[in-house]
Amino acid sequence: MRECSRLSRRAVLGLTAAALPVSLSVSRGAAPAYAAETTGVVGGEQLARKGVQVRGATGVPKKLTARAWLVADADSGEIIASYDAHRHLAPASTLKMLFADTVLKKFDRAQRYRVTEADLADIPAGSSLVGIKPGITYTVEQLWQGVFLRSGNDAVHVLSHMNGGVAKTVAEMQERAEYLHALDTHVVSPDGFDHKGQISSAYDLTLFARQGLKDADFRAYCGTRTADFPAGGKKTFQIQNTDRLLTGAWGLTPYEGLIGVKNGYTSHAGNTFTGAATRRGRTLLVTVMHPAEGSNAVYEQTAALLDWGFTHGGSARAIGTLVEPGVPATSRPAPVGGKAPAAAHASAANTKGPSGVRVTEGAALTALLVGGGTWAALRRRRGRTAPPADETGAPAPDSAPAPRESPETAETTETDAGGRHRR
Repeated sequence: MRECSRLSRRAVLGLTAAALPVSLSVSRGAAPAYAAETTGVVGGEQLARKGVQVRGATGVPKKLTARAWLVADADSGEIIASYDAHRHLAPASTLKMLFADTVLKKFDRAQRYRVTEADLADIPAGSSLVGIKPGITYTVEQLWQGVFLRSGNDAVHVLSHMNGGVAKTVAEMQERAEYLHALDTHVVSPDGFDHKGQISSAYDLTLFARQGLKDADFRAYCGTRTADFPAGGKKTFQIQNTDRLLTGAWGLTPYEGLIGVKNGYTSHAGNTFTGAATRRGRTLLVTVMHPAEGSNAVYEQTAALLDWGFTHGGSARAIGTLVEPGVPATSRPAPVGGKAPAAAHASAANTKGPSGVRVTEGAALTALLVGGGTWAALRRRRGRTAPPADETGAPAPDSAPAPRESPETAETTETDAGGRHRR
């Protein structure tokens, strides 16, 4: 019993994971060990280091001004290069990927809905809009085209009201983020518009994109260039996708093999973008957040990183991984440039995935498997202190939202590959 009393929390969580029902473990996959309980950093400890992270490859683009970026293999989940992957930054409309991950499968695409004034009453002033009008009936497919092509906050709010309201949708998005282990993300609104405390990271946005692209409808919407949208009666007007790497707008050349995924811009967030492309049978994901320049820079830097990934990236060794949904993972120390939101301290054991099976159910099974003596010893070791939120499932105390960050001056940091990275 004395040996049992020295069981660590991580050891018990490991037993919990091992005791999960077989069907749950198989359906959710298994993340590499370093991506979960063996490190305090979701995805791997190297992702928390400062500067450019890359191993076994050279030629990473030097003229990158983004405050955070990440390159990953979409199939394996291996991250092959990153820069401040867990840095907390405003996501802008790239957060709509999480909205789609959360809500997309709830409604049949052919379902029709007549929009009311109330559906559009709570849209923030200054939002991007697709042009939805009260009194007009839209199909769910048309509403999602408005979300993906025009980044329409009006379409997001209509779908949110169909889902039971904005507050309910935000709560479900937060739960979904935690299930995906996107622990840098704190959701305040479903549309990604500037709100105090609404943050994400290059790592989390890439998780959202990878998960979304597994769904055929998500993949089709984010890759659609144009669509006809209802204007009332039998009239329609054409909408175009605002992803310039997809369409070649604003003087850019369409990127060869681009699949999608989602761009964003607000005055606070600046430009953000997550893109996916396939060449020679390999699909790469790239997220770029907050480049110093405006206009096309976020797309140009994404294209440069994709080019590097398809050429030099083949020799790169993984520096981390995009963890699989539902696999137990620890909360992580606050990354460079921001404080971890309250949501970051909630355990994945308090979330549930599409199966509706909570990971916490595995803990109960563990108690039976490891025996009452060991479990009792662990409880005695905890003593008379209250257990932390990520062990009980109780919400963590609200933390102060991250302050608005001022633009940074240029700086130079060393890369692991021996080159230099200009910020």
